[in-house]
Amino acid sequence: MRIAALAALVCASAPALAETPRDMLIHAAFSEHSVPAALARIDSAQTLAAGTLRRVPGDKEAALVAAMAFGYRAKLTGSRTGAIAARRQFEQLVAQDPRDPERQLALGAWHTGAIFKLGRLMARAVLGAQKGEALTAIDRAVALSAGRASVTGLAALLRLELDPADAKGRALAETTARLNASTPLDQIMKRAAVAVLVPVHAGDTDATGKLAARLLPFGALDGAN
Repeated sequence: MRIAALAALVCASAPALAETPRDMLIHAAFSEHSVPAALARIDSAQTLAAGTLRRVPGDKEAALVAAMAFGYRAKLTGSRTGAIAARRQFEQLVAQDPRDPERQLALGAWHTGAIFKLGRLMARAVLGAQKGEALTAIDRAVALSAGRASVTGLAALLRLELDPADAKGRALAETTARLNASTPLDQIMKRAAVAVLVPVHAGDTDATGKLAARLLPFGALDGAN
């Protein structure tokens, strides 16, 4: 009894592991149920990342998180100027380190998100989004990722969102479904790949496109699309 009580006391008094800025973005993108709640987490992540960059200007993780938070806020608020500024941030990150798969994927996701929301012609005219640039960045991310489920899974969903009959998107989803999932985002993307393969294998392109969009960040959040 005393040992059990002592153990309980230690567990209760031990500080919980703090959420990292990346954790906050993942939670905002996949777990929040309202736009205001998601924006609050995004803002917290951006504030922490910005603080890290002030202390360590070259911190790669903080730079990526800050740019993603900026882009997510623009997406949820529908800000045209914010979206364009986010694209420029992603382009700068890729230019600084073109071999970083997450930077490539973030840039590709920006283009696909704009095209999906506005249509190919309008997205290009209003925001400068281009399908060719999107697919090039996505393919580079996959090639550089060394089989990370978070990258291949997101790549699959992005491709299937744009084209539910995309053969490469299907292949990436099938690959992701077989990969190990060591991080929370890996696990989310592996589950998403397994789910989207159901309508893919059934040949239901309408359901495939809708589900791919829903499984992407903020896809299940009312008012986010």
